[in-house]
Amino acid sequence: RGLEKIPGIGKSIAEKIIEMLDTGRCRYHEELLKEFPPGLLDMLKVSGVGPKKVALLYSKLGISTIDELEEAAASHKLHNLPGMGEKTEQKILKSIEDFRSMSGRFRLDVARTSALAYMAYLKQLKGIIDCVPAGSLRRWKESIGDVDILVTCKKGLPVMDRFVKYPEVKEIVSKGATKSTVILRNGLQVDLRVLEKKSFGAALQYFTGSKAHNIALRDRAKKRGLKISEYGVFREKDDRRVAGEKEEDVYRAVGLPWIRPELRENMGEIEAAEEGRLPGELEKKDLKGDLHVHTKATDGGNTMEEMAQKAMDMGYEYMAVTDHSKAVGIAHGLDEKRLLAQLEEIDRFNDKLRKKGKRFRVLKGSEVDIRADGSLDFSADILKRLDIVVGAVHSGFNMDRKEMTKRVVKAVNTGRINILAHPTGRLIGSREPYEIDMEAVMDAALKKGVYLELNSYPDRLDLNEVFCKRARERGILVAISTDSHSIYHMDNIEYGVHTAMRGWLEREHVLNTRPLEELQKLLSRGGKAER
Repeated sequence: RGLEKIPGIGKSIAEKIIEMLDTGRCRYHEELLKEFPPGLLDMLKVSGVGPKKVALLYSKLGISTIDELEEAAASHKLHNLPGMGEKTEQKILKSIEDFRSMSGRFRLDVARTSALAYMAYLKQLKGIIDCVPAGSLRRWKESIGDVDILVTCKKGLPVMDRFVKYPEVKEIVSKGATKSTVILRNGLQVDLRVLEKKSFGAALQYFTGSKAHNIALRDRAKKRGLKISEYGVFREKDDRRVAGEKEEDVYRAVGLPWIRPELRENMGEIEAAEEGRLPGELEKKDLKGDLHVHTKATDGGNTMEEMAQKAMDMGYEYMAVTDHSKAVGIAHGLDEKRLLAQLEEIDRFNDKLRKKGKRFRVLKGSEVDIRADGSLDFSADILKRLDIVVGAVHSGFNMDRKEMTKRVVKAVNTGRINILAHPTGRLIGSREPYEIDMEAVMDAALKKGVYLELNSYPDRLDLNEVFCKRARERGILVAISTDSHSIYHMDNIEYGVHTAMRGWLEREHVLNTRPLEELQKLLSRGGKAER
């Protein structure tokens, strides 16, 4: 069926995919679940506990659940195992605490993929007029508790019957005429509300939130003798409806322009709307290229040519190949010899593009490891040969705040990096940001002309919206990149764009909205200017 033409899928994996599509089951998976306790898979979700540690814990101590792991760490039963000690036990306890803080929440991409598939299923029912997501999903928040779907339709349409019969539904929590709730197989709760057309705009505003934004909006309405609910905007004195069918009218009723969902966190957006200071639009089409992608040369799944073709298909003018440096051994990082060979390969590829009359350019780069002492993983002579240097921390995440800040600031102060990648090191739902003084990092970045990355990988979304807004206030440009390890990851750029919008960034605040020539000037004027 053509599956084996997809990179990374061989005959064995293709057979299992076909089996799941045909039967909804995978016998090999079921056999493994019988052989090993299912709790072992949950343990892998705890940061710092990889397959080797899980195997060791299970074989030596019989630990097969997160609860058992927590009890063992708390009672110091782990420190006699090879490679483990008291510090490891403390790290595991902290990781379990972080994991539980995210319990019941889903990464944005997971929730969005589920919601889009569900809405596509609902829209197949003829007579559906509106079918849109609300809640934190519509605000593009980094993690989602549950999904709200709002629907308007022709009277009498059996929307609820279709909703609860969705094949991915595991449990029907409730079913009513206007509201139903289900739990999907992946554990995600989905609420459906069927609305009257006259109330759709008010309901969309109300259920999009956030709670703090809605409270501020209601307080504003009250001062104008109005009240806002999911049914509409009404005059308090006589309950006369003044708005409700369109969301824009709800805001207009309280003297404000429409505020896009990404901004609705009560972080000054209402005051900015009143004063005409809302940030302008930022769209995916505004980006001219991706400044952080990986290839098969290290841990990527595609060749440089395939990644470049995907970038061209997306309408980009440029793409930076930034494979890992040698310190990241697990990613088969490049040493000096392999990096120089890659640079020659990129030159040959760009020459071919020029001869074909194409303006697209592959930029020569590297994701250079920032070592524990703040030094960089390549020499100055090697770095001078690159168009772009992306500095990143990949180890030693448990440094204290002072040492981690000193480490990163030292790297920035070398004047040899252009972009600081995933600056806080977080992995949403599995690893908290490392301790670091971002104000001190921004001070150094501003001084040295170093830009901050907003990593669009849904696991990261780092910088978050708070630091994006702070970077804007400080005058530091942000690079929205994907950290792609496959052509399929490059589409994650939309998550970065919406996170940037949550952080009040406009086109002018984003490094890679610039065309190639202007970008090259900014790169040379930035980190490379000090060399």
